[in-house]
Amino acid sequence: MADFDRVAERLSRGVARATSRRSLLAWVGGAITGAAVIPVLPVSRANAQGAHAGGNPAGRPPVTSGNMQDPGDRSQCDYWRYCAIDGFLCTCCGGTVSTCPPGTEMSPITWIGTCTNPADKRAYIISYNDCCGKSSCGQCLCNRNEGDRPPVRPQSNNDTNWCLGTASQVYNCSTAVLLGVAMEPR
Repeated sequence: MADFDRVAERLSRGVARATSRRSLLAWVGGAITGAAVIPVLPVSRANAQGAHAGGNPAGRPPVTSGNMQDPGDRSQCDYWRYCAIDGFLCTCCGGTVSTCPPGTEMSPITWIGTCTNPADKRAYIISYNDCCGKSSCGQCLCNRNEGDRPPVRPQSNNDTNWCLGTASQVYNCSTAVLLGVAMEPR
């Protein structure tokens, strides 16, 4: 142990003789600045995009209805019913496109959107209900603002916590319940 102490002392004294306090502070500042730049470097984020931007997380099979008149993967942000959704998709959180996961409660207060089904080109009224009672699911975040209105028209605004009227106001995920046809095609 004494040899280790002598070597460490010699190295410390050598560094102290060769550098000044200012140069040490400059080196530490440069290291901190360099470390702050690392998150900005270009990195392939293909897997992270799927989990956070409404894409299908790695290894999750597509969730479809099996009906030709209801096309698309219900766990993807580009599913036609999600044209005005903002939140975590219940299909990735243990629920379905129209039901809440176990242990949560569907909010009776909703926001409404009108989405076009690509299969029949008809516009449908969609009720976006938040599921409340458990902490955020954290999977399949989807934020689409087609037809979103300013808070002056709260029934059409998706930025509000709609967990009002439930036992708990803790948000978990969002559903997209099909209410009916908005209008016939022209």
